[in-house]
Amino acid sequence: MDDVAELQSRITAALDRIRSGLDNLGDASETAEPSPELMAQLEDERLANAQLEERVRVLKNRQDGRISDLEARVASQKAQLVTLDSELQRLRATQAELRQLTRQLRDAAMAGVAEPELINRATMAELDAVTAQRDADAAEVDAILSELKPLLSEDTHAAG
Repeated sequence: MDDVAELQSRITAALDRIRSGLDNLGDASETAEPSPELMAQLEDERLANAQLEERVRVLKNRQDGRISDLEARVASQKAQLVTLDSELQRLRATQAELRQLTRQLRDAAMAGVAEPELINRATMAELDAVTAQRDADAAEVDAILSELKPLLSEDTHAAG
């Protein structure tokens, strides 16, 4: 980004020098032809200006590409975080239900009462908790892998 600012200031300075030279040329004599030396300097300044403008264009395109890449990564990470958050919320809910059912089973066992429906609900809640944990783990692994893929591709490009 500093390169762009530096190039812009150089272009501005070059344009100011050209403008000043043209003003001095007009002031010196309205009818006089510019000297070949002055014309060569003007041409050199035009060439330098064109080169600087091209460098600024290349730098801007590169920066725009990087910004696009970063925006895409942020959007991808945001979607992954939403998925991970929903899986974690589901996990928390199933674990809370499992704790409640376990407490009810414990109370029923202490009272000496066997409740088949309560045992069935506790088993289903435990299965849901295990499934939710697996889904949360999978979402977390996906998030980690998505962060590692760009790093691995950079290493393979650097090595190759």
